[in-house]
Amino acid sequence: MTRRRRRPNYFRLALLGLVVLFGYYFNQIYLPSQPNPFVPTPTPTRSPELYATEAQTLFAEGKLLPAIEAYKSAIAASPQDSSLYVALARVQVFAGQYAEAEKNAKNAVLLNSNNALAHGVLAWALNFQEGKNAEAQASIQEALRLDPYNALIHAYNVEILINSGFDGVQKAIEESRVALALDPNIVETHRARALLLEATTNYEEAIAEYQAAIQINPNIPDLYIGLGLNYRVLQVYDEAINAFIRANALNPSDPFPDLYISRTYATIGEFTKSLQYAETAVQDRPADASLRGNLGVMYYLNNSWPEAIQQLGYAIYGGVTEDGVKIEGIPLTNDFRVAEYYYTYGLALASTNQCGEALQIAQLIQTRVPANENAQFGASEINRICAENLNAQD
Repeated sequence: MTRRRRRPNYFRLALLGLVVLFGYYFNQIYLPSQPNPFVPTPTPTRSPELYATEAQTLFAEGKLLPAIEAYKSAIAASPQDSSLYVALARVQVFAGQYAEAEKNAKNAVLLNSNNALAHGVLAWALNFQEGKNAEAQASIQEALRLDPYNALIHAYNVEILINSGFDGVQKAIEESRVALALDPNIVETHRARALLLEATTNYEEAIAEYQAAIQINPNIPDLYIGLGLNYRVLQVYDEAINAFIRANALNPSDPFPDLYISRTYATIGEFTKSLQYAETAVQDRPADASLRGNLGVMYYLNNSWPEAIQQLGYAIYGGVTEDGVKIEGIPLTNDFRVAEYYYTYGLALASTNQCGEALQIAQLIQTRVPANENAQFGASEINRICAENLNAQD
């Protein structure tokens, strides 16, 4: 009864209260607001419309490969939309991806067999592939049946008809007029008209049509290639080179602008520049036997005969390069370029006194391509050089 009572420690009680409050806050408020490390973080998904809009913008800027990737993302977001496959295939044709374009156009047809443009783009993609002109004609006719007033489909038909021979060219003239009348404000109608004029040797008019197409979209490499080729036929070499350079800037991975620049410089006797661009073309596509052949020709024109023999050997016989690139050789045909690879190879061999093989090449040329005047002259030169080599040894 006489024991004194302790006074409460208010500081300790306050500290205990703060600990309780902190524990409540940590468990009930802080932790629930934090992400669970064992649950994937949700990521916002873009709509297919946004991807498609991005792809259209990229295409307008001439960025074909990024546009293709954007369309693929749109398809991943909406795999049942046939129009996305059509749009993708159209850009792939402009990018030279013809087999991929064919595949995606067929996907569009499978999703919607009544999509006229799907059949049209399928025909267009088939037209660029060897041996598929008949399939292209069947597809374009189905497209025209489904939508006879579509300017794009008529423009594609022009290109298919041009590839069908002389009778096709006559029909293509009318189709070209129809396409332009239906819509003069799209690239393909002017491009088709340009190709038709080129096929009928109206090169100045073809240039005007390519320029009209470029006014609509100044960032499609293929248009500059066509423009340059027509300038080159007219021997306006500076304009041709400028057009090819523009195409190369828009699509640096494409070897063909480099190839055409190389050939153009060779035509005007600037062999050092022609060799530089031939080397760049091979770097872009090292397994292409034709590009190897062109490089070999340029080495020959620069009097680099051992290098010419090596590259032309790859073009003719195929083989595996030091870098492990496998190349398939090109059999001799009456094609102007292929014949050039063979007789240049023979000339390089003869110039280095390797006449055993050189004379075999000359005989092959004389037998296989008797109507090719350049090749026959090359064969006679091989025989002449080897005869001189033999006389010099006597």
